[in-house]
Amino acid sequence: MRRSNWTPSIVPNDYDETVYLVADDFGRIGRAWREADYEATDLETVIQDLLTGQYSNPFRVVAFNAAERWSEDVSEDVARELRRRCDFQMCDLPSSLLDFVDRQDAPNRRQLTLRLA
Repeated sequence: MRRSNWTPSIVPNDYDETVYLVADDFGRIGRAWREADYEATDLETVIQDLLTGQYSNPFRVVAFNAAERWSEDVSEDVARELRRRCDFQMCDLPSSLLDFVDRQDAPNRRQLTLRLA
């Protein structure tokens, strides 16, 4: 007997993958989740697409795994990784990512005071 609140899964049992989607801000015309190829929704591809300017003004990155039934805003983690990679390569963040990274870093960054003797 089935439970009344049970919904069948649309995800095959043997396919467990975390998907990453980017929301982009298009200014006056609004915000939208960007279309992505099915094979291009892994974290590494999304980070590379962000670094190469595939998104005009990203404002959120969300990860989800339908098989495990969870979703999470991973914008802060992605922003931290973007900054880390650019620092490691000793290059500036692409201009399309500056607002995104600054928005994610703002609550965590504090100016430390230096005591002079």
